[in-house]
Amino acid sequence: MNWYEKLNTYFPVNEMKSKLQLDMLMLEKDEHYVKDEGEYHIVMYAEFDTYIFIDFIWVSEKARGKGIGHQLMEKFKAKNKTIILEVEPINEEEPDTEKRLRFYKREGFQYAKPIDYQFQSFISNELVKMEILYWTNSATSEWAIYENMKEVYNEIHSYKVENIYGVTPKPVSEVLNFKN
Repeated sequence: MNWYEKLNTYFPVNEMKSKLQLDMLMLEKDEHYVKDEGEYHIVMYAEFDTYIFIDFIWVSEKARGKGIGHQLMEKFKAKNKTIILEVEPINEEEPDTEKRLRFYKREGFQYAKPIDYQFQSFISNELVKMEILYWTNSATSEWAIYENMKEVYNEIHSYKVENIYGVTPKPVSEVLNFKN
């Protein structure tokens, strides 16, 4: 099974990007967008000057509980940048949602509570409620996380969407809001 099939079988279709979009991000935005793949893991992420956005992180079911996820997070934390990621809210019918959240909490991630985010799925053509988590070892504000997420939406999530999916992405103000 190739890397895309692994991601596609683990993540819900409404959270995925097409393989074409991911390939284009890696090829055309290679200064930011990276795939880190090993025998038991895949991480797709965008690295900017002050933060890292983890788009997808997958650890093989065979290797879960063996510290691979922790090692990956330590590698990111060593870059001394804020780390941002999106998670689906806990769904009692999907036990992995709670497991993922427990993992991120153990790793020191916290909710960016004032940020309201609806991921625009271009594959399933729907808006999906997601929560923003972040890790930082500095005095990064939630407003800065919000500003970073606007950049992620415009530079990563919406990249070449019209060409690939034939739809116009919603303006960032319709999917991402900061609540006071």
